[in-house]
Amino acid sequence: MTTKLLFQDPAAFASPLLTVFAVDTATGKDEPAAPALLTASEALAKAAAPWLASGEFKATLGETLLLHSPSGLKAERLLIVGLGKAKALSVHEVRKGAGVAVRFAKPRGLRELSIVFPEDKALPGSLTARTLAEGALVADFDIDIYRSDRKDQSVDMVTVLHVETNERSLAEMQTGFAEGIILGESQNFARTLVNEPGNILTPTELGKRTAAMCAEFGLQCEVHSIDKILELKMGAFAAVTQGSVEPPALIVMRYEPATPPAADTPVIGLVGKGITFDTGGISIKPAENMDKMKYDMAGAAAMIGAMRAIAQLMPNVRVVSVVCSCENMPDGKAFKPGDVITAMSGKTIEILNTDAEGRLVLADGLHYAQQLGATRLINAATLTGAIGVALGLLNAGLFSNDDATVEQFTNALPISGEKFWRMPCTDDYREQIRSQIADIMNTGGSRYGGATTAAMFLKEFVGETPWIHLDIAGTAWIDEVKPWQSKGPSGVAVRSITEWVRSYAS
Repeated sequence: MTTKLLFQDPAAFASPLLTVFAVDTATGKDEPAAPALLTASEALAKAAAPWLASGEFKATLGETLLLHSPSGLKAERLLIVGLGKAKALSVHEVRKGAGVAVRFAKPRGLRELSIVFPEDKALPGSLTARTLAEGALVADFDIDIYRSDRKDQSVDMVTVLHVETNERSLAEMQTGFAEGIILGESQNFARTLVNEPGNILTPTELGKRTAAMCAEFGLQCEVHSIDKILELKMGAFAAVTQGSVEPPALIVMRYEPATPPAADTPVIGLVGKGITFDTGGISIKPAENMDKMKYDMAGAAAMIGAMRAIAQLMPNVRVVSVVCSCENMPDGKAFKPGDVITAMSGKTIEILNTDAEGRLVLADGLHYAQQLGATRLINAATLTGAIGVALGLLNAGLFSNDDATVEQFTNALPISGEKFWRMPCTDDYREQIRSQIADIMNTGGSRYGGATTAAMFLKEFVGETPWIHLDIAGTAWIDEVKPWQSKGPSGVAVRSITEWVRSYAS
């Protein structure tokens, strides 16, 4: 998709589909809806007035009203998209509204559309421009690429129209729009990786695609296999991969800013779980829904997508990313419940359940990232089903050993628009992973607090380094089609991680 921002009168712009946003200005609980367009254009207001007054359109979030051959406009069609209550309006509704417009056009064979930039004092211009680009790009993604009867319904062109004339505002909006394109495309890159079947996206193939992306955008990249893993004594990572015929991939990406950062600027470490298919190993999963376990590398995809965005946004901060990728399979050589393995850090781990494998590869990845110089750590993983039980499918879990680092991350969320909820990760939970024969067990001693005991396991491998763990198991795959987004991989955490990294730039 090509996206562009133009500064001209939307009423005079020829388009197959012109989109304008509307909000409900009614304030009382029992008042009838009072939809109003988010534009100062008199021509647009006049064309829509009879239909807004009819009462059939309430301007609820995602609601649409289509007008053909609108009077006084050069557009062939006028699409009015609701953003909900005016008092609750934010850029996140705008992001969804742009997605609704694209998803509306796709099945109707409309390859081009335009969107009127929403005019409201509550909406900052630069961030609004960014969310329009993000929303449009994310909405164009579909998961049906392997269907032989697939009809490509991609939108070729989205044009955002604004009548702004202030030069400073113009420049800020252009900058925000360009950032939105980078972030939207990077999120879709991550989603494409997650959507791939396990027989196609093997660890080796993930390494190849990551290396190609790094070469395109100027990142340093190394991809190693089992020999390097054994050389580094990554015993936890090696144990998980030993049951698969597919070789593992240890992927290391580095971003070096053009100007050396200030001496006290942290080096950011991004670590991703890259299990390209997870059967559960010897502790095999039930057959139902196992097909979705191709998504068990969504944490790795988030880090790869974030590095793609970071390379183009060029923040003045050093970043190193480690992805530990392999399959978890039930072979005769696979690791077993009851085994004791030694991680790269030297800690010994008693294996109670081979389906708790993601934390094992992350343990070695987190330790290695510190050896490569990281002084702030963040990892993302589809780690536990327990996080979905605890938080549902709207918020991802956030765990940390450092309040200041959490605050810096959560400060980025009003910009990224993603939802994370902090969960406990305090030392009184450590008893639940204490082993009788090794240093720690790879699961808790009971069914309770599974997401927290998984986080406590990871905490053992970060020491005093400020660290955040994102458990995205409940939000990395969307089973429900939304008006602004298809079902399938969400690409969650790409925007938030990128914004968090940028916050450290000197």
